[in-house]
Amino acid sequence: MSVFRDSLTSGDGVNSVPGGFVCMDASEIERVAVLGAGNMGHGITEVVAIAGYDVTMRDVEEEFVDSGYEDIEWSLDKLDEKGRIDESADDVLDRIDITTDLETAVGDVDLVIEAAPERMALKQEIYGELDDFTPDDAILASNTSSLSITEIATAVDDPERVVGTHFFNPPVKMDLVEVIYGERTSDETAEAAHAFVESLDKTPIYVRKDVQGFVVNSVLGPFMVEPAWMVSNSEATIQEADAAMVHQRGYPMGPFELGDLTGIDIGYSVREEAGIENPPLIEEKVEAEELGRKTGKGYYDYEEGEGADYEPGDGEGFDTLRVEAQMVNEAAKLIGQDVATPEAIDTGMRLGAGFPEGPCRRADDIGLDRIIEKLEALHDETGEERFAPADYLVELGESGKTGADAGQGFYSHGDGDERTYHDLNYEIDDRGVLAIELDRPERLNALSQDLLEEIDHLLSTTDPDELRCVTIEGTGERAFSAGADVTGFADTEPADVLRATPTYETVAEFPRPVIAKIEGFCLGGGHELALACDMRIATEGSKFGQPEIGLGLIPGGGATQRLTRLVGAARAKELVFRGHQIDAATAADWGMINRAVPANELDNAMEEVLADIVNGPPVGLEVAKKVMNEGADADLDAALTLERQGFSILMGTDDVAEGTAAFREDRDPEFEGR
Repeated sequence: MSVFRDSLTSGDGVNSVPGGFVCMDASEIERVAVLGAGNMGHGITEVVAIAGYDVTMRDVEEEFVDSGYEDIEWSLDKLDEKGRIDESADDVLDRIDITTDLETAVGDVDLVIEAAPERMALKQEIYGELDDFTPDDAILASNTSSLSITEIATAVDDPERVVGTHFFNPPVKMDLVEVIYGERTSDETAEAAHAFVESLDKTPIYVRKDVQGFVVNSVLGPFMVEPAWMVSNSEATIQEADAAMVHQRGYPMGPFELGDLTGIDIGYSVREEAGIENPPLIEEKVEAEELGRKTGKGYYDYEEGEGADYEPGDGEGFDTLRVEAQMVNEAAKLIGQDVATPEAIDTGMRLGAGFPEGPCRRADDIGLDRIIEKLEALHDETGEERFAPADYLVELGESGKTGADAGQGFYSHGDGDERTYHDLNYEIDDRGVLAIELDRPERLNALSQDLLEEIDHLLSTTDPDELRCVTIEGTGERAFSAGADVTGFADTEPADVLRATPTYETVAEFPRPVIAKIEGFCLGGGHELALACDMRIATEGSKFGQPEIGLGLIPGGGATQRLTRLVGAARAKELVFRGHQIDAATAADWGMINRAVPANELDNAMEEVLADIVNGPPVGLEVAKKVMNEGADADLDAALTLERQGFSILMGTDDVAEGTAAFREDRDPEFEGR
């Protein structure tokens, strides 16, 4: 069994950490136990089994275990029907064992994930037993959302092996997992847990100190609580707060609507345990047992009323900056205390809370000077400590790092190598392939104005002479891009959301071939991005369409023209006029995509195309693209003239000489782009 390396290495090659705990490499994890068969427990079990691990789910009563197993069966059948898993539901179920006996469940495991009820005494009792029953090198992970990892770890002899792995509900759908250090958690343990989470196809973020609320709940706190203080003090109404945060600032739910969904008592109890004062409004709701949807009534009435009944115009006059400034302040506290990085916080809030963008990114756009000024004014006015600006936030402001306009805030906003991209990932391999990944999976990779600008900036500042080809794909299996993100344009008029941007032209005119790698939804603005590419290769389960007409709009990123040129006026009008989706087979038949392949063959299909392009003549491909693009907009005589000009230009290049020589010598050419 291999282990992580560190500075302490025993003579037999096994690496140890202070306290004597020996940590295995994450790649050696084979068998997992999940303790708890409730919503979180059976969900985590299902995710672990889908990832290929053998897993035992244990609970204290047989009826709990049986119920959890039935829930897994139902969920896997649904995933199987939708083609969302790579094997049959039965194959996944074959890797799941169930038991009520703890020693049987954990006796030979490499990792335990505890998902017991949120009671410290109970968890410490469980961990005391785990210390006796588990192998010495097994990692012990808690799914707690609010309890101290440090306190839980006091129940074991080797607290170095205890770590938090906070999955979000429901685990099968939610991408985020917080990996939390206790005071004694070793780096090796946390790194192994982080790597394990990645192997589940989830996104882990490090929480490097054991703070109350970890990352997501810490930053989410003001979003839920400050509006309640404002309503309690008659400074706003519930409808005003929800309408403003949703329709003005683009959040997926208002704070009160979200509180009703999650349960008002849940947040109340967490704050009470942490010694944080609850606003009177929240106390009143808990005392009246009006706890939200689960009781039929909370902030809104779900039995006799219409539920969340706010309208877009209700939010006029609500002080959204007061709420957002406090979220930014909480984020700054976490960064200043080395709990988490800005990137981790923003990723956590996007994936864990469904925010359209992270608070650090949004703060840089707002301006940290405005946020500090707002907090200081509120602090002076009320004397409330919750408004006192965090030391780290003040340090940024005093050093002139006040956000995007200043070129530096939580992030660098410079050009070139200093530019920080938030909504895309990219890399250039040794063949000269620039791979761009749209990274907004919580929004089905929907195109916000920021994401479009980042694509444009990356392509505009990358030297094409260093490249042979560009690929664009979406993060995850659900979507290439599901369209324009209306919530990302919260401060603009709806008609501006889908207007053409320079990005589509930048993609279409880039001097190297650009290939769209499509899996899942490819709709609206996302479809237009794919149409701007030179080639499109998709999985058979992908869906295509231009649904803008349903909003009373037309496509704004080139579809009315590029689609017409690609498939003809009749088919283009059908897509635009009806707003319907078509499947990949139809898209291939119409000529919208180059080919549709099974999901497990997508990478190979892309590689076949890339192999030809990266070995082709860069100058020849650049000229061919330019001639074909410009010729499409010209009459035939003009287009043929462009072709002859391009041919003449290429005849004098070194690449043509190399290609001719290679043909004569019966060898593969080695084009250098000259």
